[in-house]
Amino acid sequence: MLKIRTVFLICLLSLKLSLAQDRVNILVIMFDDAGLDMGAYGSSYVNTPGFDAIAKEGILFNRAYTPNAKCAPSRAALMTGRNSWQLDAAANHVIYFPPKFKTYQEVLLENGYTTGHTGKGYAPGKTFREDGSERQVMGPAYNEKKLVPATASISDNDYSGNFRDFLDKAPEKKPWSFWVGSTEPHRGYEYGSGVKLAGKSTEMIKDFPPYWPNNEITRNDLLDYAYEIEDTDRHIEKIMETLQERNLLQNTLVVVTSDHGMPFPRVKGNQYENANHIPMAMLWKGKMKKEGRKVEDYVSFIDFAPTFLEAAGIDWRTSGMHPATGKSLMNILTSEESGQVEKERDNVLVGKERHDTGRPVDVGYPIRGIHKNNMLYIKNYEIDRWPSGNPETGYLNTDGSPTKTEILDLRRNGETKFWKLNFGKRVAEELYDVAKDPFCTNNLAGDPSLASRKKDLKNEMEAKLLAQGDLRMIGYGHVYEQAPFVNGAHFYSDFMAGKKPEAGWVNDSDFEPYILDGDGNQLDKVETGTKK
Repeated sequence: MLKIRTVFLICLLSLKLSLAQDRVNILVIMFDDAGLDMGAYGSSYVNTPGFDAIAKEGILFNRAYTPNAKCAPSRAALMTGRNSWQLDAAANHVIYFPPKFKTYQEVLLENGYTTGHTGKGYAPGKTFREDGSERQVMGPAYNEKKLVPATASISDNDYSGNFRDFLDKAPEKKPWSFWVGSTEPHRGYEYGSGVKLAGKSTEMIKDFPPYWPNNEITRNDLLDYAYEIEDTDRHIEKIMETLQERNLLQNTLVVVTSDHGMPFPRVKGNQYENANHIPMAMLWKGKMKKEGRKVEDYVSFIDFAPTFLEAAGIDWRTSGMHPATGKSLMNILTSEESGQVEKERDNVLVGKERHDTGRPVDVGYPIRGIHKNNMLYIKNYEIDRWPSGNPETGYLNTDGSPTKTEILDLRRNGETKFWKLNFGKRVAEELYDVAKDPFCTNNLAGDPSLASRKKDLKNEMEAKLLAQGDLRMIGYGHVYEQAPFVNGAHFYSDFMAGKKPEAGWVNDSDFEPYILDGDGNQLDKVETGTKK
């Protein structure tokens, strides 16, 4: 009897080891602030052989979106499978992540996975348990390997080296899930690095955004951004070589994407097409039936967590995670079809609450929107507020940059065209034909011929938001703005009192010396502090 029991236990252990070896590994590679500026999407001035190879061997998604175009709320949506307005305080930027929301990495860890990350995970914000202890929502950090960066603005984190370090330390027979969080191409940049270090020229930029002044300064700013994308792409190539060398490619689901669009005015922190539309390529050699597919389904960051748990064989209902709004992409991954694979994936929702500080009483700029069939409808809920933050406090929801400086200086010299597009106050409703107007500069909301279509989009958006428990839909949107900042609270009142609070992500020259009206006209001089 003892012998039979022993044989049974050995067989059971062998089965468990076999199942563990068969379970898929999950690798997420996340750019920080990169738009659709990849070779696979036809970029004329960015060279990304690493990203392009994954797209060629796997799937390139042409309509992938983040629900919220700012680092922390975007990443929160990906980690939880829920839209940012369903995440309480995590609808915002620079907050304390609510303990009640589990992440897919935590669930994988509980189910036998080895987890970890390098670089930027969930940030900026703090993650604690209810008892105040530190919480690793993306797994332990692997950041020991360093390198000499090409410029002083690029991180010295050896992302690909730290991924190898993680694999070296991970148990051989256990599945793993790892997050590579590049901090590029987040600002700042070394001005001129694109020309100096990559041999680029300003003539390479073929589709220049019409909402910025088209000159050598702004074009060089784009080339410097391109150079930092390429720096991360080189790590992608090394990471894929590591997977190949260790015979892990067949059983690893690889996802490469970005948390939102480029860190330029009218993009990052906004809800236009280029803000939320993100690059995305997926590869799972052992599961995919056909290479090189291009998919047109609308997909969202909220679809990632359900995909990962299904791939790992974990039932969402017993995972301890809050109900998912997203839907697993496994059917798309295993399909042989290109184009529109699942007809019901014909829309995505986007929106924002409070991003950076800088407005009176720390309020945000609430927006909701819906992308559907190449149309984008946007509702701005507080149009008396400044979309990118108050001018007198430096438009804090737009990173400092040569492009931002050019736009602000033009207004100060009497040219308000670009300032109005990037920083001016907005109307309550916006409607764009993204296929014809990808830069979203021609607002069609007042077009009588599109009135019915606008109404349909608004009704569908609001019905979905209401079903998802969005507090904006029931008159309690102000609750989102009550979540405490981790840092930067009361910036506006402190600044106006003359205390000079820190704002290291914008330039000193971004602060307007005059109060402005919504069209950029100067009113009274800004008075701070008390004269002695």
